[in-house]
Amino acid sequence: MSEEMKNNSPLEPYNTGQDKAGFTPGGAFEAGSQVHSAKEAKANIETPTENEQYDLSDDRRVKVLSPGRLVLQRFLRNRVAVAGLIILIIMFIFSFIGGALTPYGEAQVFYRYDKQNKVYAAVTENTELRFDTKDPAFTSGVQAQMFLAISTNKTEFEYRGDKFTMEKVSDDYYTCSKDGQVIGNAHMDIMNYVKADGNMGFDFENEAFKAYVTKATSFAIDGKTYTVDSDGTISDGSTPIAFMNKYVVRPLMSDQFLTREWQEELVESIEAGEEAFHFTGEDGVEYEYFIEFDPRTNSWNINQLKDTRVFDTYAPPSSEHWLGTDKYGMDMLTRLMYGGRISLIIGFVVELIAMILGIIMGGIAGYFGGWIDMLVMRLCEIFFCVPSTPLLIMLGAAMDTMHVDPTKRMMYLMLILGFLGWAGMAYMIRGQILSLREQEYMAATEATGLSVRRRILQHLVPNVMPQIIVSVTMGVGGVILTESTLSFLGLGVKFPFASWGNIISSINEIYVFVNYWWCWIPPGMLILLTVLAYNLVGDGLRDAFDPRMKR
Repeated sequence: MSEEMKNNSPLEPYNTGQDKAGFTPGGAFEAGSQVHSAKEAKANIETPTENEQYDLSDDRRVKVLSPGRLVLQRFLRNRVAVAGLIILIIMFIFSFIGGALTPYGEAQVFYRYDKQNKVYAAVTENTELRFDTKDPAFTSGVQAQMFLAISTNKTEFEYRGDKFTMEKVSDDYYTCSKDGQVIGNAHMDIMNYVKADGNMGFDFENEAFKAYVTKATSFAIDGKTYTVDSDGTISDGSTPIAFMNKYVVRPLMSDQFLTREWQEELVESIEAGEEAFHFTGEDGVEYEYFIEFDPRTNSWNINQLKDTRVFDTYAPPSSEHWLGTDKYGMDMLTRLMYGGRISLIIGFVVELIAMILGIIMGGIAGYFGGWIDMLVMRLCEIFFCVPSTPLLIMLGAAMDTMHVDPTKRMMYLMLILGFLGWAGMAYMIRGQILSLREQEYMAATEATGLSVRRRILQHLVPNVMPQIIVSVTMGVGGVILTESTLSFLGLGVKFPFASWGNIISSINEIYVFVNYWWCWIPPGMLILLTVLAYNLVGDGLRDAFDPRMKR
């Protein structure tokens, strides 16, 4: 073999000079040369340049996102879930910020003046003898015997061994005496005093009745003389004291006094057969009165038409009350704002209680297994079998009977709902922990000597937290519906606190349902939108936490 062929043998590199890889003809490697391996070339291909921008949907971009950002990205891509989140934000702003900005209070009542035809007095024409008593001996039994003596024209009668004398002054007036002393009388005419505090006593009235029925023009008592006019007016000189007629006029209110002028105007209208009359009161205001005859009692009811300060109930929407007022005269918009606070708070507190109990019971059952798991699961099944709705109705009725304070009642309601709702959460957490406890990292925590509490709370529960968040989010809507149902039935949140459920409970009559739409459509729509929003957010979180979802 020639020397040239030896030099070009395949066992040695054949280069007349320095090659591209940096080798010299002697086969030595020159320091500082650039050598690109296949791995380095691949890295250079996948490494982005400075000006290159990746889209969020690019696979290379997704690979560098953190788990939290990946979940957020998937959630934000779900437009329906984002719409639900926006609705929830609006509800929180409406309830908490709106309630702080409204100029009205939660239980502030508004009034209005309305013309109402209210019962003012009752009138009866006296057609029977009426008895007045001076002495306690003139009992109802004596009065009955006196009436019997009048019917039989007797002047004396006995009652329980006592003797009584009856004197007939006229067909309309009789007196009853015992041992020569007048103890009572019976009369057809009615004496009405001109002043509210003008009562002159039995002796005065007895002498006045005698003078009136005998057509006397005056009578004297206690050394003082009084005159009696033909129209029945009794005067002390020129000052009228009382007047006689055959009508018994009783005001509706015991502290109300009916003047002589008003009674005379009333009697004239009744005798003239009129249905109404006008009278100017002491305040200078002219009032209209309506006369209604009741044949069942053979009497007249006198109704007064006047401006009355009443609750501004069921007022339609206006510039003062944007959503009108409810049956209590309260501003509907303000009640809805404060009611949103109660409904949202109850939903979160109930789910928080259920979550805490569910994490504890489900974590213990899933981690330890065995007889502990069986015991916890049987307890969960017992809670599943409890008829929660009838139980809540019975507890609500019991709190009504015991008149529990509204604040304590609301706290009891949250505790009861939370205590009844933990079983489903425990089932879910237990199933997740059963699969996670066999993972390699759990064996590592056991090998490092971590306590059971730290293994569950620091390693197992955080890995179940996505499912817990989804379950809680979707459960809040159900709690709001439950609270609204109980409040609608009058067994939930009580006045003065407002919730969307007890606001809508005012719709218990078809007339209100048809004519006052602002009392039930707004709270109904708020309940619908809130529950729907929670369900949409829950669905969005479930899809975002699922690693198999790729949108």
